[in-house]
Amino acid sequence: MLTTPELLLPAGSLEKMRTAYAYGADAVYAGQPRYSLRARNNEFVLEQLKTGIAEAHALGKKFFVASNLMPHNAKVKTYLADMEPVIAMKPDALIMADPGLIMMVREKWPDIPVHLSVQANTVNYMGVKFWQKIGLTRVILSRELSLDEIAQIRDLCPDMELEVFVHGALCIAYSGRCLLSGYFNHRDPNQGTCTNSCRWDYKVTAAEESGNGDIQAREAAATIDFDFNQAMQESNNQMDQQRGFTRHPAADQVYLIEEKERPGQLMPIMEDEHGTYIMNSKDLRAVEHIEQLVKMGVDSFKVEGRTKSLYYVARTAQVYRKAIDDATAGRAFDPALLGELEGLANRGYTSGFYQRHQTHETQNYLRGYSESSRSQYVGDITGFDETSGMAEVLVKNRFQVGDRLEIIHPSGNQVVELTQMHDTKGKSVFAAPGSGHRVKIPMTKAVKNAFIARFL
Repeated sequence: MLTTPELLLPAGSLEKMRTAYAYGADAVYAGQPRYSLRARNNEFVLEQLKTGIAEAHALGKKFFVASNLMPHNAKVKTYLADMEPVIAMKPDALIMADPGLIMMVREKWPDIPVHLSVQANTVNYMGVKFWQKIGLTRVILSRELSLDEIAQIRDLCPDMELEVFVHGALCIAYSGRCLLSGYFNHRDPNQGTCTNSCRWDYKVTAAEESGNGDIQAREAAATIDFDFNQAMQESNNQMDQQRGFTRHPAADQVYLIEEKERPGQLMPIMEDEHGTYIMNSKDLRAVEHIEQLVKMGVDSFKVEGRTKSLYYVARTAQVYRKAIDDATAGRAFDPALLGELEGLANRGYTSGFYQRHQTHETQNYLRGYSESSRSQYVGDITGFDETSGMAEVLVKNRFQVGDRLEIIHPSGNQVVELTQMHDTKGKSVFAAPGSGHRVKIPMTKAVKNAFIARFL
């Protein structure tokens, strides 16, 4: 049997931390707003950090403190004093990126384990050896590595803990190095204030390069309605015919983009043979690669998303827990796990850089299972009346009598056919209309603090 690696989940709040542990996480990561890359939507000030670390250790779990921003001089001056009470809480490690801050911590608190953040973009084995030589205990590898590259680093650095991301958002530049947020809002990703500008609503306008090199809109140019699926089909047809890659003619044109909330502010974009570098990325989903990563000897699997929902934390923890346990026990990968992740809000999934070129068979295999088990998060069970056998549900999305529901709970999931539903006064209703409503549904097994998903 293989060694079981760590499952590491995000914690943007104490409630998310508790959910992560309940659904199978071995460790969580959280950070102070001032020194981590989550300055917004982050509950963890000193009091919450103290509570979180104490609760984690009481459960035999681990709690890592992210301290991974790239600080300007003002934050360097305050860093050691601000970290003094955090170190006293005895977190299991600090996650850090800046060499100067790392040097300061190693000198003042040599016994605290330090993990190198993905923000440091470590992409080769000599980089890992460097950080190991100065006393770090773990390197979180760059998201831009393939499975083969990770395997080579593992072979050449056998005594260093390695951590990789397996699920969550991907940056559209090297991790954390995107300039869009700073360009639009003067809020820099490496200062913890990224506004996710890559995911805003943009419109594309045809442009041209003038004689002096300026990019300007074409006269009477209309907003482009580009059919991406059609373009992909044309490219695939060309590849089938020519057994090679042919650029789409539209890729050689120059464009201007306009953000929805900034009418009239046009920004040029261009593309080369590798693609465009400004726009939205699909989300990372690497559950199908867990078995191979476990066999390599990767020490920790990390899920991104400290600002995501409780349902996201529960579902990803449960799915990746099963994938890890199956891999370490020698059981084959369960492709139904792909479908379980489809129920999460996502921008489409990709395995990122893990597998550079997927075959058509692999793509069809993944898509088939993803679509067959798709579900939607529809509510939270907030209470259960043992006398009536009815569970109270806080509705998140519409569902109705006749729906097939999955009750998601740490003790195990159950699938039920919804045969009846009542409002809070006991009156029979056909549908739970949407977010904010409360209804009651029959349950054969008493569960509280569970999530409900509806199969589509």
